[in-house]
Amino acid sequence: MIKMQAIVEVPVFDTESPQPWPVASVAAGSWLVLDADRTDEEIGLFTGALAHRLDVESPGGRDEVMATLLGAEILIVAGGLRLLDMATGTAVVPGCCAGLEDWREWGQVLTGDSPWLGHDPGPEVEIASDGGLRVWQDGGPNRHHGRWAGTSIVLPRLILTDLLRTVQQDLVGFLALVKQWTERNGLGDDGTALVEAIDRNFTITAPLDLPID
Repeated sequence: MIKMQAIVEVPVFDTESPQPWPVASVAAGSWLVLDADRTDEEIGLFTGALAHRLDVESPGGRDEVMATLLGAEILIVAGGLRLLDMATGTAVVPGCCAGLEDWREWGQVLTGDSPWLGHDPGPEVEIASDGGLRVWQDGGPNRHHGRWAGTSIVLPRLILTDLLRTVQQDLVGFLALVKQWTERNGLGDDGTALVEAIDRNFTITAPLDLPID
């Protein structure tokens, strides 16, 4: 069984600037899955990751963090989509500098293109002449004589559309939790605006327009 999950990378937070809301205690560099099963602390962690990319954590408290998030031209966060082979336990994760905001680019595979999935080590989708797909964790400088080496997952082409639609459902469920979290934290109109900004910047609820395979 192959699974695909939306994930974000947990940043290194400034321990001298505590978050203005409870956050999950998760090791920096690990992955936070975004779906409808997250806790309030995990939603706080996600929001903190958004603020971290804008070089603000909580020097002025909650109001400053919210003002920075809502005033940002764009919201981005390190992450993307993780592919899992549940039978073997193999995982392929986004590379360095990949962002969750580009998750829909996986749809390019259906038109014969490999999306950019980050570098170092540089995940890549190998598209065979017969249309078969293999996703490599390292598609970069460690290739040998034109061939990839190391961790990979065979991805049946026919299931990719369903996997991406499931990812969107997970993100829609997560967004609903974010809305509830803002209400429980008394963020009022700022909370509504934050939910709208997350939806807009990560293209969550917009129709998923995929090529007909």
